[in-house]
Amino acid sequence: MKKKVGIITLGCPKNLVDSEIMAGSLEDAGFEVTPTLISAEAIIVNTCSFIGDAKEEAVINILEAARYKDEGSLKVLMVTGCLAERYKDEIFKEIPEVDVVVGTGSIDQIPDILSKRLNGSGLQKEIHARIPNTVDYLELTRNVTDNKPYGYIKIAEGCDNRCTYCIIPSLRGEFRSRSVENIVREAGMLANKGKKEIILIAQDVTRYGTDIYGEKRLVPLVRELSKVEGIERIRLLYCYPELIDDDLINEMKNNEKLVKYLDIPIQHISDRILKAMGRRGNREYIIRLLEKIRHEIPGVVLRTSLITGFPGETEEDFNELYDFVKESRFEHLGVFAYSREEGTPAYKMKGQIPKKIREARRNKLMELQKENVEKYNSTRTGRIYDTIVDGVAEDGIFYVGRTYAETPDIDPVIYFTSPEPLETGALVPVKILCPDGYDLVGEAQTIGRNGEQ
Repeated sequence: MKKKVGIITLGCPKNLVDSEIMAGSLEDAGFEVTPTLISAEAIIVNTCSFIGDAKEEAVINILEAARYKDEGSLKVLMVTGCLAERYKDEIFKEIPEVDVVVGTGSIDQIPDILSKRLNGSGLQKEIHARIPNTVDYLELTRNVTDNKPYGYIKIAEGCDNRCTYCIIPSLRGEFRSRSVENIVREAGMLANKGKKEIILIAQDVTRYGTDIYGEKRLVPLVRELSKVEGIERIRLLYCYPELIDDDLINEMKNNEKLVKYLDIPIQHISDRILKAMGRRGNREYIIRLLEKIRHEIPGVVLRTSLITGFPGETEEDFNELYDFVKESRFEHLGVFAYSREEGTPAYKMKGQIPKKIREARRNKLMELQKENVEKYNSTRTGRIYDTIVDGVAEDGIFYVGRTYAETPDIDPVIYFTSPEPLETGALVPVKILCPDGYDLVGEAQTIGRNGEQ
């Protein structure tokens, strides 16, 4: 009988891809991956530790999994992912129920580790951690079992940007691209599983190819992926501003499969704060870039992320950021109150700002963004957009879908009715009727379409 393994995935889509690779490699090794944790002999908690809230969520999930040692069949509790890499020595002290810690550079060892432990070998606490320096594990079998019409492809691992607030480079290693051929092969696999939209992810997709080809290769990669039969949409997450060039802008303008959507993590607009963050751009460059993108790509949708309360941020710095958000009117925007993370240069910086002020500034920006979204949504009412069906809403009445302007899992959605039954993954014209908070409500059309994409 196959030994059962459960996997709990926390954090971003990059972690989801890692978990699917763990599942695929485990099944190749003769294990059964089960969603029923009470019957699992081993449970893997794949964690995030980017900010404080993520660490807290990870600890809660590890402790919840540990109870299956008493209530279920659990023999081996394994912690993987960024928390495991970052706190590999501390985890056993703080959570003694954990048996094995596997760092981000040792994912390919998981089947062998579990096989030995479940067969009675290696009964002591184990740490498996090596410097993350390859992307070989991304070529292992990936088990994609969901019926969603979209799928993520991790095109690179690690990061070279060294922003002063970020711990990722020390957890994931230097930036490492996969080959075009391997990425295209994985896109074909996703297409065969019914995925209509592929989302390219990395810490910085705009840097793709610079390490293995000696030049940026994102645009050639997109062109190759556009040839994959069954793929109707290609989406990019996350594009650093300083590497967005004319080639990428022109490709987005002219390639019908590359959706007109850019996620550009700006983080701030004050030159003084950008410099302290270790960011390469400045206010003038960012504003000119945004103006150029909007001018060259009609209908483009922009998302960004910002940080409030970075060490040394004055009221003047924040007001500059506030005015920038008001004027720029990003269609989508996320704001994080600065999280002071050990091991980052910003942790030791002078001028640490009280949590209450950090969060108050964040809330003020989010209130402003709510106004921006209301204005944006008002321009969409009455228009018709090609909308991909993600599934059926919990009420069983509405379908849930997305236009080119919404990325799954992070952006709002379109709730709509249809006079005819629709299949998940279908691309249908939907007329927007009205806003519903951040979301929109619409109805599928049987004839005619005059909206974008």
